[in-house]
Amino acid sequence: MSIFSDNIRLLRAKQGKTQRETADHLEISRSRYISYENARSKPPIDVMVRMSKHFHVSIDLLLSVDITKYPLEDMLKLPDNRIVLPVVVDHAGNETIEIVPQKASMGYLSGYSDPGYIESLQRISLPFLNNGKFRAFPADGDSMPPFKDGSFIVGKYVESLTELKENKTYIFVTANDGITYKRCKAKNSNSITVAADNSFYDPYDIAFEDILEVWQYASGIFPEDF
Repeated sequence: MSIFSDNIRLLRAKQGKTQRETADHLEISRSRYISYENARSKPPIDVMVRMSKHFHVSIDLLLSVDITKYPLEDMLKLPDNRIVLPVVVDHAGNETIEIVPQKASMGYLSGYSDPGYIESLQRISLPFLNNGKFRAFPADGDSMPPFKDGSFIVGKYVESLTELKENKTYIFVTANDGITYKRCKAKNSNSITVAADNSFYDPYDIAFEDILEVWQYASGIFPEDF
């Protein structure tokens, strides 16, 4: 067997569907679908896309992550068909917040969609933050006072770029610049104009296609000598 075959078998069972019903939905024959579940063959990309939409799980997770190890009910499903793991609570029932360490911030670009990477991060609880998914990111430089090296910005996950508001601050995770914390100044047709609160730095645009994640400022964690 393979991770992929085990995953689609589990997801089909979760839906309470027979192999025939799933095959009909995917517009393929039952025997062809069974060959995928039994790892005798692999589906072409067009069928893989239909499977991803049908099971509401991204293709990379179907192929590379053993989702049998994670309770699907506790996963946070996001609109771009990714799953962020896990929604974990502490002994008091408060949802925990993952902390992306300074030394591992660049690794976040390759691990942000990997459940194993997210699960390996250290966690804290901030009971006053609820009704959303939160994550803490390291501050860098002097562009956004009072945040400086050693402090952390806690962000709330933004599900859609349409939710961005002018003059609010956000953590942008981008393919080019990595993790950056800036103020949204304007929404353009295919980009966002952002600026630092430190006027020494010039505003610049971030293309929509470069944005991997956006987290709205929710709280801050400061070093002892703040």
